[in-house]
Amino acid sequence: MSNVEHPKHYNGEIECIDEMLMVFGRKAVMDFCLCNVWKYRYRAGDKNGQEDIEKSDWYMKKYEELIQCKDSKYLQL
Repeated sequence: MSNVEHPKHYNGEIECIDEMLMVFGRKAVMDFCLCNVWKYRYRAGDKNGQEDIEKSDWYMKKYEELIQCKDSKYLQL
């Protein structure tokens, strides 16, 4: 498992990002994703380099996934 896609410290019975959707709602998680895109790009040169770029890309993909989401359980959140 990759530190980018499925870090061990964020996996339980349900992945953290999925639980965040249930607790905080789609809009809040979308905003969270955008902030993480910025954070990981901002620090990449001084901290984890390519891994931070990959994390940034992962959060952008998740953001885009949530924008396009047609799943009714997330549309109401």
